[in-house]
Amino acid sequence: MSSAAPLPLPGRQNPLVIGGHMDADRALLTPRGELVHGCAEALAEKLAGLPAGTARIDVDMSGVHFMDSAGLEFLEVLRDHGRRRRLPVTATRWNGQPRRILELAGLDTMDPLRSPAPHGAPSPALTAVAREREERLLLLQEEVEQLRQAIASRPVIDQARGILMATYGCTSDEAWHILREASQLSNTKLRAVAEAVAAGSRPNGPRPPEAVRDALSRALARRHP
Repeated sequence: MSSAAPLPLPGRQNPLVIGGHMDADRALLTPRGELVHGCAEALAEKLAGLPAGTARIDVDMSGVHFMDSAGLEFLEVLRDHGRRRRLPVTATRWNGQPRRILELAGLDTMDPLRSPAPHGAPSPALTAVAREREERLLLLQEEVEQLRQAIASRPVIDQARGILMATYGCTSDEAWHILREASQLSNTKLRAVAEAVAAGSRPNGPRPPEAVRDALSRALARRHP
């Protein structure tokens, strides 16, 4: 039986599903999808359903293609389960974006559960490491949020590029640079510029704001003098 985590990323339909099987007294778990909000709860449910005689848990992470900071909660659930049950737990075969998240968090990319955890009062060195990790996690959260926004913005940006290409005979790359330059010149978010272009192309659609119109004109003049 599989456990699924709710609430996948906006624009995606690929929540976490945790499969697996028993090999004698060893449990092999195979998560598939995204480590986002709800993944730790799904894992806890899966672990609670393992047979009482389970002596080892190995988690194959190769099927996970995206994670945000909730993935660290997923790892903590695994680590805590191993401590309480006094059994070895591994989480290996990380790839792509999740592997980069581990790097940013300062964890072992081969198996983050091998990273040593402090016992008792933290030493000054461990405190410094904890502070550095907290700073990295803040950067990680910003990076993930930018990725979320990019995923949500892509359809309207692609639509605006198509409109510019059809209207001005420019290439896809030229249309992208025009939108980006107009965003910079008008101090307006790229998505807002794209939405203004798309809305203005509709019958009786509203004209883009004056600042955006002026920036688009200047950007177009530079690309198509």
